[in-house]
Amino acid sequence: MAKIQRRRKRSGRRIFKGFVFLLICGAILGAIVYVPFFTLAQVKIVGAEKITVDDVLKVGDIYIGEPLFKLETNTIASRLAKDVRVEEVSVRRILPDTLEVTLKERRPLATIVCNYGYLDIDHTGKILDSYKNLREMKIPMITGAQVSDMYIGDDVEDEMVMKILDYLQRLNAESLNKISEVAIVSADYIVAYTATERAVQIRVGRLERLDEKAKLTDNFLKDLETNPNPVEYIDFNYTAPFIKLAR
Repeated sequence: MAKIQRRRKRSGRRIFKGFVFLLICGAILGAIVYVPFFTLAQVKIVGAEKITVDDVLKVGDIYIGEPLFKLETNTIASRLAKDVRVEEVSVRRILPDTLEVTLKERRPLATIVCNYGYLDIDHTGKILDSYKNLREMKIPMITGAQVSDMYIGDDVEDEMVMKILDYLQRLNAESLNKISEVAIVSADYIVAYTATERAVQIRVGRLERLDEKAKLTDNFLKDLETNPNPVEYIDFNYTAPFIKLAR
């Protein structure tokens, strides 16, 4: 009987000690969370060119002065990922007072005609911008396909358009700037045009062997700058590219 009572006393002491330990841990955690030293003082953005700190604060529902450890980084990342301009995002705390947001922004790859004007789309077909009047063209225009009743944030799923985007994203940045138009001539057959004073046809043809044809396009556009002979078109639908000189 005496042994049982001693065991009960020991068990009671252990429970009490455990309770006190939890209280101390809670107090320490509370102090860390709410101590002014660990409050948000700045947001650091990595990888963004157009998205600003103000954009991140607004879209992420973040306020300077909040306790740093109360900010749920996964929740903030989820909010930011809903912004059409954001392709990838990660968020992390940097002690003692910084929130670092690493972004990969979506970039317009081509423009396409819609029933009310024009749409800028990225490599996935995501619509990033829409407008009624054609602007100065800094990216290729896809012609021969038209989409209807689509707006910013929607996804273009036309099979031909997606294949053209696949081809365009394989070009290097310098080559992409030298393409003014990609025309859908017939089913699964396209022709690109250079953004030169005298447009040169690049007969890409069937949308197959895209990696090879993109490299051929890069090489052709680079050589075109120093070629003394005017070119009418280059055709990639032969075993070796065929070049026809202009008269």
